[in-house]
Amino acid sequence: MSYDTNNVFAKILRGEIPCHKVHEDAHTLAFMDVMPQADGHTLVIPKQPSRNLLDADAAALGPLMASVQKVAKAVRQAFGAEGILIQQFNEGAAGQTVFHLHVHILPRTAGVPLRPHSGKMADNQLLARHAEMIRAALEA
Repeated sequence: MSYDTNNVFAKILRGEIPCHKVHEDAHTLAFMDVMPQADGHTLVIPKQPSRNLLDADAAALGPLMASVQKVAKAVRQAFGAEGILIQQFNEGAAGQTVFHLHVHILPRTAGVPLRPHSGKMADNQLLARHAEMIRAALEA
């Protein structure tokens, strides 16, 4: 299957749809998931178009994972998490719903279940506060 230039993350990269940005560099963008399964649920995407990991240019993966690591450390600090869950899905059968390569970062605490991915968007002000908490941890 081919890359759809009108997917929601491509639109975010073009500035057509707003996001709560956490981190950006020349190769990647990190922002809050609008349907978070945990407080602090963050997404990291490459700026280079790719449907998923299976068709990504290998040169894009190093910068992507470097950003994932950087943001994951900040998410863990910002939310006092005991651990971090990193998820990445490839194609619909594996759970991918937006067909632009992306990595989920979810702060985890033992005994606290993840919320279902219900399709309900989180409160915009809450997402803004969470993004600010992560940006502050990145600056620390």
